Amino acid sequence: MTSYTLSRFPETLAVVQLGPGAEIPTWAESSSIFSVTATATETSIVCAARSVPAKARHDKPYTAFVVVPEAGSADFDLSSGVTGVLVALLAPLADAGVSVFALSTFGTDWILVPKNDADKAEEAWRRSGHAIAPAVPA
Repeated sequence: MTSYTLSRFPETLAVVQLGPGAEIPTWAESSSIFSVTATATETSIVCAARSVPAKARHDKPYTAFVVVPEAGSADFDLSSGVTGVLVALLAPLADAGVSVFALSTFGTDWILVPKNDADKAEEAWRRSGHAIAPAVPA
């Protein structure tokens, strides 16, 4: 099985649910990861937890981990046909009883876990041969 390196972000995140076609609220500020996914039935936002109003339907706190592509690797280029990245990373978490909120970008995968389970997730990944490092600010 392939092993991966993940970076852990210190920022606390939230997942917010808005109605279909909702505009992005002004409080949904940029953070280490900012994601909007819109479907016909809802709009979901991943953003910094610090600004989410109590009245907004949300779930928090989350800790984000990003899969770090090796330098010069095309592993996360969508056209490369790489398979099994998420299963290699999510299976150890399922075995450890850690729930996840997964996101993918063009360049990599992001895994959000409940903040109280972040250390447990790291331990499960290390036991499975993956490496964890603190995120380096960009």
